[in-house]
Amino acid sequence: MNSISLRTQLRLVAAGYALVLAAAALLVFMRYMLYVNHPQDAAAAGGMYAAGDWMLEIIIGCMLLVPTFVLVLVIRKSENLYTGYSKVLLGLSLTAPISLGVVSIEAVGQSTMLLGWICMDRLFCSPVVIVGLLVSRVLAQFDRAKRLTLYALLIEVSTLVLMVGLFLFAARGHRG
Repeated sequence: MNSISLRTQLRLVAAGYALVLAAAALLVFMRYMLYVNHPQDAAAAGGMYAAGDWMLEIIIGCMLLVPTFVLVLVIRKSENLYTGYSKVLLGLSLTAPISLGVVSIEAVGQSTMLLGWICMDRLFCSPVVIVGLLVSRVLAQFDRAKRLTLYALLIEVSTLVLMVGLFLFAARGHRG
């Protein structure tokens, strides 16, 4: 039986990522054109448009999980590749507490700065990242990769819990 080489499999995964990113760019462009062609609707129903933006973000995040799952299946047998992947996941999870810290700065969190939007988007996609981290942790076969993905998962979950706690604390403080 003639199996596909690791290099070819990785190229197919890269093509999958490219396809997902192209589809995401098209979806974002279509959403932008909706705003441009119907500005009165966006102004009148701002909350509905914001919810649509958030749903689009979740859809794109879920679309990115598909080639990531295939990548994990491809590199699962290689300790070096999976450990490198786990290090990338750890770096990705560190962006969550950094984003929470940046958004907590009033000048950023309560303005329309691009940095604030990027940080909020990162925090809102945290549940999707947690799903990816869970799958990566379950499929990890090597001790170092297991440990790194566990650390990444703990950072992501801790940040999500802290974010919800800060939100509830702030909401309670505004109540009176």
